[in-house]
Amino acid sequence: MRLRPPGWLPRTLRARLTAGLVVLLAAASLAVGLTTVFALEGFLVRRLDQQLTATGGRFTASLEHGERRPDADNRPDTRGQSDGTFGARLLGGTATDAAVVRDQTDAAVPLTGADRRVLAGVPVDGGGHSVHLSALGGYRVAAVRGDDGDVLVTGLPLRPVEETVHRLELVETVVFGSVLLVTGVAGALWVRLSLRPLRRVTTTAAGVAELPLASGEVAMPPPVPDTDPRTEVGQVGTALNRMLGHVGDALARRQASEERLRHFAADASHELRTPVASVRGHAELALRHPGQVPHEVRHALERIQAESERMSTMVDDLLLLARLDAGRPLARRPVDLTRLVLDATSDARAAGPGHRWTLELAEEPVTVVGDEHRLQQVVGNLLANARTHTPPGTKVTVRLATAGAGWAELTVADDGPGVPDGLQDEVFERFARADPGRSRAAGGTGLGLAIVRAVVAAHGGTITLTSGPGATVFRARLPAAPRRPVRVGPAR
Repeated sequence: MRLRPPGWLPRTLRARLTAGLVVLLAAASLAVGLTTVFALEGFLVRRLDQQLTATGGRFTASLEHGERRPDADNRPDTRGQSDGTFGARLLGGTATDAAVVRDQTDAAVPLTGADRRVLAGVPVDGGGHSVHLSALGGYRVAAVRGDDGDVLVTGLPLRPVEETVHRLELVETVVFGSVLLVTGVAGALWVRLSLRPLRRVTTTAAGVAELPLASGEVAMPPPVPDTDPRTEVGQVGTALNRMLGHVGDALARRQASEERLRHFAADASHELRTPVASVRGHAELALRHPGQVPHEVRHALERIQAESERMSTMVDDLLLLARLDAGRPLARRPVDLTRLVLDATSDARAAGPGHRWTLELAEEPVTVVGDEHRLQQVVGNLLANARTHTPPGTKVTVRLATAGAGWAELTVADDGPGVPDGLQDEVFERFARADPGRSRAAGGTGLGLAIVRAVVAAHGGTITLTSGPGATVFRARLPAAPRRPVRVGPAR
């Protein structure tokens, strides 16, 4: 089972390489940024712990047992303390005093129950610990035991550390974002430049894919230039050039073989016309003999005449296909396609009375420019094909209408058993037969639909087939003749 990538992933190789480059750079930038932020934050916190140790807890010690400065109206000793220094005294696990230094003076700090529990949970080890107080925010505190069995907690605010870290994060975000943007644009240009040889290979391969390789002479595109075998793209280009050479040689040999086959078919058909006509004439002459002819001899002469007529028709069809293959121009004159369809449907109704024939025509006559005899052959072959390969009682609908601007569309549809799936792709090929084992008398020569396609193509049109059980449709589109303006003259 082949797994498909999600729809949001880039599809092209250029987009994938650029996205991969940007993602790798973003991951590296994120790793560098996180490492820098954590390292700076750890460094600043350690500096804060050193400041806590350097203060010696003098401010907090002045809260112990109510010791006050004698020269400051018995207020706590705030000398040498930085603004925001916090001090608290815990007695029996309960905070009895808490104050903070504000402008070289102290201010009482209201403590909630959660704050008291946080202070009571600080380990008494003299080391720094981070806490959060409701009225002050984040603090780095250290707890030591006092002289009277109490615990003295000293702290410094974490706001300067947080502001410095946030400023670094903002700077890194701007710098790394700009670097990613510039790198993405530059990387896309570089990848585009690096993959230019691959685009040339793709263009050449796409040109080959659009060539009509099925038949005819094919002009192969020029080889891919600048194929350096030392690079991966160069190796692909070299392999493509080698493959194009092999394909070109094979197509040239096939074209030469087809030309020889066409010449042979044309020459053989041309040479067969005279002896076939001679055999047919002698058979007709023998049948007109006034004397008594044995029944067996007459039957043999009749079979010779019938088979010579059929062979003469086949020779004419082969000659027509050979002329069309050679590109010989057909007659170019206005043809009333409506009249041709009327006559061909009337003939088909007479030849196949067991079928139900339906004719649908446009309100106005449909005219095309082309060869009247060959177009009549196209309509006749399509109707004969519907009559021959469907059982009696089948409904055959012949429809002629204009399709868009400048097109005439002839449709022959029937509700018969349909064309087998394995034959639909080959139904317009020469000598294609639905039943290879059927007798020649029961089927045609296998050239009727091939002539239809060749004549329609020579007129600049198309022929298509859609078939299934109970619905088979042959649709031929031909360029319609331009309408002439109607001149209104005086009534007579």
